[in-house]
Amino acid sequence: MTKNVILCVDDETIILDSLREQLERHFGDGYLYETAENAKEGFEIIEDLTSEGIKILIIVSDWLMPGIKGDEFLIRVHKKFPSIVKVLLTGHANEDAIKRAEEEAALFAIVHKPWSDTELFDIINAGLNKNE
Repeated sequence: MTKNVILCVDDETIILDSLREQLERHFGDGYLYETAENAKEGFEIIEDLTSEGIKILIIVSDWLMPGIKGDEFLIRVHKKFPSIVKVLLTGHANEDAIKRAEEEAALFAIVHKPWSDTELFDIINAGLNKNE
């Protein structure tokens, strides 16, 4: 049986490592945990996995990344894959970017850096319940 995926996108590898470790510790081996260091890599992972019939349940994306910012990335993802739950992870997002992501990407939640384990797990749990 193929496992469903939680995808984390952030340009800081220390953040990606921390997210993956926290998610694996909390959710165990019930899911696959993929990471991407930018939006372009995120799109490639999404395309590869979906072409293999693997379902991506949630994307947790940083906002402030080089190239394409998180709100634009999530909007583009939403246009092609509207069922994926989208979470914006940020220490910097401005209100306009958040509002745009809410309106155009059906943004599910915002997690502010630094986040707490409880906040992250509650949001991911709620997103998984919405999507499974």
